[in-house]
Amino acid sequence: MRITVRMKIFVCMGLLLLIGSIASILFTLSYTNILFDKFEREQIDPHYLSASPIEQIEIIKSYSFDEIKKNVLFRLSFFVLIGIFFSYWVSGLLTLPLKKLMVAIERVTQGDLNVEVPVGTKDEYGKVTQAFNDMMLRLREAEKIRRKLVADVAHELRTPLSIMQLKLENYQQAGQHIPPEMLLRIHDEVIRISLLVDDLHVLSLAEAGQLSLYRKPIDMTVHLERIVDDIKYEAEENGLKVHLSVCAKPVIVLADARRTTQVFINLLTNAIRYTPRGGEITVKVEDQVIDQNKFYVRVSVVDTGIGIPEEHLPYLFDRFYRVDKARSRHTGGTGLGLSIVHQLVKAHGGFIRVESCINKGTKFSVYLPSGNERGEDREDREGN
Repeated sequence: MRITVRMKIFVCMGLLLLIGSIASILFTLSYTNILFDKFEREQIDPHYLSASPIEQIEIIKSYSFDEIKKNVLFRLSFFVLIGIFFSYWVSGLLTLPLKKLMVAIERVTQGDLNVEVPVGTKDEYGKVTQAFNDMMLRLREAEKIRRKLVADVAHELRTPLSIMQLKLENYQQAGQHIPPEMLLRIHDEVIRISLLVDDLHVLSLAEAGQLSLYRKPIDMTVHLERIVDDIKYEAEENGLKVHLSVCAKPVIVLADARRTTQVFINLLTNAIRYTPRGGEITVKVEDQVIDQNKFYVRVSVVDTGIGIPEEHLPYLFDRFYRVDKARSRHTGGTGLGLSIVHQLVKAHGGFIRVESCINKGTKFSVYLPSGNERGEDREDREGN
């Protein structure tokens, strides 16, 4: 059974009442004994002994009342002090986890992210402390990603800028007329920088959930036929065959046509890049695929390429991540393509999965929420 802070306060208040009651009883017994001893010394005299029983009772009552009035302030002070001391101790005990958390928060405000508070209880304080530790872990990971992103962007921009600077300095020192064709290399590097900045902009918007999507019903069968036609020429130049396997009926998704085109162009371009000559690329469309009780359209891009080592798969959609670190920008891109694919699919309410085997090929499966009428499909299945 988990003990909550409310239960702890209830128990402490019960203990306070119990201790107060016991102290009151003990004090009363002790005080009564002292009072009667004092009465015996001071009031038992011939006058008292010669008085009638009723008069003796009145003498005892009068004496006891007077003595109690004299000591009422002392008794009140005694119990107030006990209550204050116990309340102070209980409040300190209950707020100790909060004090530790406040110290940790102050360290965070000073820029220290390597903070972790021990979780000593299983109550609400323990939950808050665990949530704080989880938050700090995410902050440390975010900071690590931020630093890596800055370093990666700087690295990606440094090479084209260095080439442009070197070329311009050489042209300047030559002091001669520069033919337009000599400026093509500089223009290529400007295009590379422009594409990198555009990709970063799209990626940042998608990650922040601020990417504008112009959704409309799209027949993925027709949509993918156009995309495959667009990349077929490049595939044939590389000695590759591209196959498209589609459903007989329309496969409808509610999506942004331009962004979904970007998704599948990126996946197909990667497949072409890493599939040796003579290989094959297959694009398969499946409708009404069920995953976790939801209906999706699944588009699979399967190649017979070089494959991806298993240890790299968890990081495949990270920004600037390259499986082969030796690849240059010219042969391996910027490392943003799959990150953008992942975020664009996520923005549509879908997800992407990858399977790969070395020297056998890779399969990317894109799941997009189905836009077909599901009620009719269910009735057909139930009828069958």
